[in-house]
Amino acid sequence: MGCDKNRVDTEKMLAKIEEKYCLTADIGKADVAVINTCAFLRAAREEAIEEILSAAKLKKGGRLKKIIVTGCLPQKYSSELFGELKEADAFLGVSDYDRINDVIDGLFKDGERINAVGTACGEVLTHRKLTTSGYAYLKIADGCSNHCTYCLIPKIRGPYRSVPTETLMEEVKEMGDVGELILVAQDTARYGRDLNPKTSLAELIRKLSALKEVRGIRLLYCYPENITEELINEFRCNPKLIKYIDMPLQHADDGILKLMNRKGTGEEYLRLIERLKREIPGIAVRSTFIAGFPTETEESFNVLLEFIKKAKLFNAGFFKYSREEETAAYDLPEQVKESVKTKRLKKLYAAQRKVVSGIGKTLVGRIFKVAAEGFDDDRICYFGRAYFNAPDVDGKVYFFSDKEVENGKFYDVKIIQAVGYDLIGERI
Repeated sequence: MGCDKNRVDTEKMLAKIEEKYCLTADIGKADVAVINTCAFLRAAREEAIEEILSAAKLKKGGRLKKIIVTGCLPQKYSSELFGELKEADAFLGVSDYDRINDVIDGLFKDGERINAVGTACGEVLTHRKLTTSGYAYLKIADGCSNHCTYCLIPKIRGPYRSVPTETLMEEVKEMGDVGELILVAQDTARYGRDLNPKTSLAELIRKLSALKEVRGIRLLYCYPENITEELINEFRCNPKLIKYIDMPLQHADDGILKLMNRKGTGEEYLRLIERLKREIPGIAVRSTFIAGFPTETEESFNVLLEFIKKAKLFNAGFFKYSREEETAAYDLPEQVKESVKTKRLKKLYAAQRKVVSGIGKTLVGRIFKVAAEGFDDDRICYFGRAYFNAPDVDGKVYFFSDKEVENGKFYDVKIIQAVGYDLIGERI
């Protein structure tokens, strides 16, 4: 459950489990269910608990005997939940995945519930059982040291910790030909500053690009203040670095940004976006924004709304502020009403739809390489992703083809129509 960083942890856990046990995607055939959770927001915690309770129903009269809960939820809340959530037989935290087989053994040997949060053996897991096709995520760091006032991540995952370059290289080599490698971390652009000797994201990209297993590299979650001249130059010169960058900005009003403990100003963000577009022709810039942060007035919201119209981002995601205990923003005055948050969220999406519509018109008639991902039975055509589409969060390219299409392969597609966030084309 949760983010793509959690997916990487899950894939490492799957590989570890498979050393000793058989895996099944059908929970009806399972003796043990492992639920890897997110706890970033209240909604994510509620969803995780619902999933645990849903699995627990299968323990009554079914084959399922044990439920193991891993990840952010037990890491942050094990002291409160282990005694209450008895449906779960074992807890493991975000750094305890190497103990998964020991915990399974212990559950069936002793029959007692196990709280293994914080008991990691220290084994570095590089083996992965991939759950994606045509692309794979690479988590290059864990934790965060930015302390944004709305965010629980530093309290859950600890301070920012870069994974040594040699470890990442070994992990990628073992994955084989994955096609597109997507680099993720809480702040990807910060990579390497805490290592000894220090290195940089651009240096890591160069080393990964030298591997024959890597055909393309995509960057997600690059904080704007850490986008360096070296990284911009890498976009210019490295043909394997996809001309796409996800840059979470969260707001554009200077007062709100300061309260969020975000670095930079709305004007600086706008200049950076313009520079990226100018110096890296064709680059697709994506971002995320929060509506309804405490003290956000109509005036400060309108600053954000105008920013969306000016920035002309290729893609953007919008979220309502979630008030989380133990964050600095929780106690801020002038909390925004839920109804106001919803209204503002709709305005942001409407503004971005107009931006996307304008961008879509400029793409009609052009030809792009599209990585095929499947066949859509409703549209009766194939679909895939161009360089400006990251998996799951962006739109798709739907295309017609007279010849058979193989998933994972690239095809030249001429765009004939833009429909919302998606594009329609034909293979040439």
